[in-house]
Amino acid sequence: METRKLNEAQPINTESTRLAQQSMAFILAGGRGSRLHELTDIRAKPAMYFGGKTRIIDFPLSNAVNSGIRRIAVATQYKAHSLIRHLQRGWSFMRAERNEGLDILPASQQMDEENWYRGTADAVTQNIDIIKGYAPKYIIILAGDHIYKQDYSLMIKHHVESGADVTVGCIEVPRMEASAFGVMHVDENDKILDFVEKPADPPAMPGFPDLALASMGIYVFETAKMIELLEADRHDDASEHDFGKDIIPQIVENGLAVAHPFSRSCVTTGLEKKAYWRDVGTIDAFWQANIDLTDFEPELDLFDNEWPIWTHSELTPPAKFIHNEEKRKGHATSSMVSGGCIISGSTLDRCLMFTGVHTHSFAELSGVVALPYADIGESAKLRDVVIDRGVRIPAGLEVGFDHDADRGRGFRVTDSGITLITQGMIDRLDR
Repeated sequence: METRKLNEAQPINTESTRLAQQSMAFILAGGRGSRLHELTDIRAKPAMYFGGKTRIIDFPLSNAVNSGIRRIAVATQYKAHSLIRHLQRGWSFMRAERNEGLDILPASQQMDEENWYRGTADAVTQNIDIIKGYAPKYIIILAGDHIYKQDYSLMIKHHVESGADVTVGCIEVPRMEASAFGVMHVDENDKILDFVEKPADPPAMPGFPDLALASMGIYVFETAKMIELLEADRHDDASEHDFGKDIIPQIVENGLAVAHPFSRSCVTTGLEKKAYWRDVGTIDAFWQANIDLTDFEPELDLFDNEWPIWTHSELTPPAKFIHNEEKRKGHATSSMVSGGCIISGSTLDRCLMFTGVHTHSFAELSGVVALPYADIGESAKLRDVVIDRGVRIPAGLEVGFDHDADRGRGFRVTDSGITLITQGMIDRLDR
């Protein structure tokens, strides 16, 4: 199974390009991400920061734009202000006169007297009129909360060639790890025979007994067919109005559903050794995925200019490292430091500093993910922590060395030893 390598000469696939131009992307970005705890108290999971300067939502959006899809809708719901502001600032370059557009679709009273989207399918159903206004021939439904690079045009091409009612994007995972996912049981022609939710004994991929296909929450439909299915689902009182629970199983039983393995359309460079897809939905996963970017050869290449991750870029000065004295030397090893940061007499090892972070003299940081505009006080010592946006770490604070003591002081410590620090936790230290 070959991945697309953009650093090698690639034939221009005019068929997939044409199909992308006939398509619309609909991104479901309303989820809270409750397993991120306090990090999503004021923002939806798709609005979470990632990789030094981007947000999670930037990945499916960039995939769509880079794939040639320029008609995009984003459905929002939980704590959407931060997400909407980011979309307005970073994604306003779409031009209507070029048949482009990005619509932000908050949950609203578009049907009956319901305010909230009742499920993933209902989020699309409530916006059918907007979809019809764009008149796309094909539509790709995307989750807004995963980190990956994928050429959606190749998946749409697979959908058209197969003649399927729906094509489901699937990630190849070790078979015995697939019990945490919805798993596709497929035949040798990619036809989905059964959709099994969190099976104890996951069905293997044909020809790959140690792998299983887990749903990525990505679906391709011919638009007219999708609308037909959603209109029927709208009036089904027994339905939960969800793609994974209702729409896809119905097609598996009564129509043709086809699986599209991620490896066939993922985008890699020479740096990446395998297809990369992450759900950063827990504090551990969020910390690990960010820290992994500091590796000498990271599994995700953010330096890939041929498949850029577009975002809102703040106007900031370059990062600055100051002081060169004994035990007061501003330096960083195996770290990523974003614009506007000032590393003042501090030592950083395997850290990721988002925009505008300021560390003060004699601070020692190891395995720290600091979100934008965090301020780390003099002589603070931090290990394996995530610091929320704008948090002011007091001088001399030590976190990450005694987990029981950290829990006793009100910090959230995961079972694997990653500590979350928010401003509320810091404020309670003085009470």
